[in-house]
Amino acid sequence: MSAVLGGILDKIAGTNQISIESNNDKVLEILKKNGFLSGYGYQSIIDANNTTVPFLKLKSTESRYFHFYVTNELLGKTAFPAMSPQLRRKISESIYEIFVNAQMHSGTDYIYSCGQFYPTKHKIEFTIVDTGIGFKNKINSSFGVHMNAVQAIKWATTEGHSTKEDVPGGIGLALLKEFIKMNNGKFQIVSDNGFFETTAQSENARFLSFPFPGTIVNMQFRTDDTNSYQLASQVNLNDIL
Repeated sequence: MSAVLGGILDKIAGTNQISIESNNDKVLEILKKNGFLSGYGYQSIIDANNTTVPFLKLKSTESRYFHFYVTNELLGKTAFPAMSPQLRRKISESIYEIFVNAQMHSGTDYIYSCGQFYPTKHKIEFTIVDTGIGFKNKINSSFGVHMNAVQAIKWATTEGHSTKEDVPGGIGLALLKEFIKMNNGKFQIVSDNGFFETTAQSENARFLSFPFPGTIVNMQFRTDDTNSYQLASQVNLNDIL
């Protein structure tokens, strides 16, 4: 969860001197491979096994870099579930919309992302973090309502809902959530003191004991999925002739 750590450390950096040490060499190795520790005086090392999705800290105005990063560093992993180019493009657009939502609505200075492929656990985890105002504050101020954090997350992830005028809503998550469910992965959001999770089996939400100062979106993709995916709108003429 380097993206979460990056957001938290930046949040407290103004009043604290930060240094990172660990007696766990494996953890340090991963944080050097994904580039996280390069901002804290450590030398990066080459990820020879190509298991990391590099740590990325972008200003909210640098969305063009994020789109390239998702397409190449995440969806370009050979272990990623097989899918048609059209679906891959739509998945990339959906993840990009999470960045754009943070860019437009959170008031954050930076957006953080990182990921990791776990070959023995057969999964890829990818996380996007901002340290802005969160779903609850944005929705309540936009509509003059009084939603709690869980209600706000559910509202924001419902297709057709948006705080943007004349723009389709659901922050682009409907297709992404559906793919993750079919893939038997997980889709999780933390915002303020709200937690929301979607899996193939269920959706659950709860309140956290301590709030997070912003929003975390975490995606888990299963790499032991032998299915090949395509958009429902893609029709193979050979199947109907």
